[in-house]
Amino acid sequence: MKKAYPLLFFLTLLNMLNFVDRQLIASFANFIVPDLGLTDTQFGFLTSLAFIFFYSIMGLFMGVMADMVNRPRLIAFGVVLWSIFTGLTGTAKGFVTMAIPRMFIGVGESILTPTSMSLLSDTFPEKRMGFAAGFYYMGVPIGVGISLLIAGYLGESLGWRNCFYLLGGIGLLLGLSTLFFKERPRKHTQNVEEKTTLSRESTMEIITCLAKALRTSSALRFTILAGVLYHIVLGAAVFEQLWFAQERGFERSEIAQITGWIGVVAGMAGNLFGGVFSDWWQEKTNQGRPMFLFWLALITFPIFIYYRFVDPNTFIFWTGVVLGFFQLGCFFGPTFSVVQELVPNNIRATVVAFYILTLNLIGLTIGSLFGGMCVDFMKASNFEEPYTWTLVIFTCISATSIPCYYLAGRRYKEDKKKLEDLFPVGKEEFLTFRRILLWLFRG
Repeated sequence: MKKAYPLLFFLTLLNMLNFVDRQLIASFANFIVPDLGLTDTQFGFLTSLAFIFFYSIMGLFMGVMADMVNRPRLIAFGVVLWSIFTGLTGTAKGFVTMAIPRMFIGVGESILTPTSMSLLSDTFPEKRMGFAAGFYYMGVPIGVGISLLIAGYLGESLGWRNCFYLLGGIGLLLGLSTLFFKERPRKHTQNVEEKTTLSRESTMEIITCLAKALRTSSALRFTILAGVLYHIVLGAAVFEQLWFAQERGFERSEIAQITGWIGVVAGMAGNLFGGVFSDWWQEKTNQGRPMFLFWLALITFPIFIYYRFVDPNTFIFWTGVVLGFFQLGCFFGPTFSVVQELVPNNIRATVVAFYILTLNLIGLTIGSLFGGMCVDFMKASNFEEPYTWTLVIFTCISATSIPCYYLAGRRYKEDKKKLEDLFPVGKEEFLTFRRILLWLFRG
């Protein structure tokens, strides 16, 4: 276990860089949008499909790869790839030249999380995976916060282009450093010969396999659905810096600095609280980790609506801002632990990648792309405070995740036993799933 913590720390550092680079375009929204003359729809596209489509689709393939190849080397390749294109983002002159690097950043970043979660699952015992996943995902709010701090403190002095160059260089160094870590022994032993080509008829097996698992476990279905719904508001949140500056009167560098510090502190607190407390919750109650997220979402939802309409100098306003980052931190550890615990060991990276695909391709895309369309429509229709109303609408949509968390938490332990009985050895079916994916992506 002693060797587990340096690995966890380094993977968390990479995840932090991952989200710094990913979030940088949103953090610099008040700089990039006017400089490149972008519409809100175009900006929403850059933060959604331009990045998310390649990130999500390739993430599924990379999850398969992580179950097969040397994982530290795979991570190194991904970090180097996205860092190169992060630097190239600084050369963008318009919508198209900004979109192309975003696509390749999506490909590179798709490698990190499925591969990292696979490594951590083979390093930490199951009872500590809530903590490990929570600590790893601490990189999300910290990364988001640091990207805001970069925009706030360096945006005016260095310019947004130089900041992208700087982050690209740092990423190259960290990517190469990954090669110093050794592969970890896998908990499972593959006893089924891998095949790289299959007949087209075997694609039906993936439908059968997925249908069987999803039909058996309503906890798995509701956990996936809840995560997707929650990510809709996260997608719309790319417009928050524009909301702060244009509708709440903050200066662009000032609010980036403030929200950056809040993001780091509240996000770290949320990740640690969510990881540790969800482990305790599952151990001490008869309900799964999603029930913890149910109570958190239920309590905070009214605040997330109300604070959008109050004066920014009030306590409730800043309470809403802090709770937003805190809740984001709480989400990742519990939900990814649940998804991994409901599948066999040997396909955990693949399943995490599949879950990430649904979160991003559906949840974030709806929030970012349609959020931008909503803002442009309201502006054209002369609505007052279009960013405020867009964020409120998408917050209400995401609130439909609350009953999903409740149902997943109530049924978790029963469903886990069902799946263990359904796939006692069961790895043959899931290995088939992996083979089919290999065939699909290799043509």
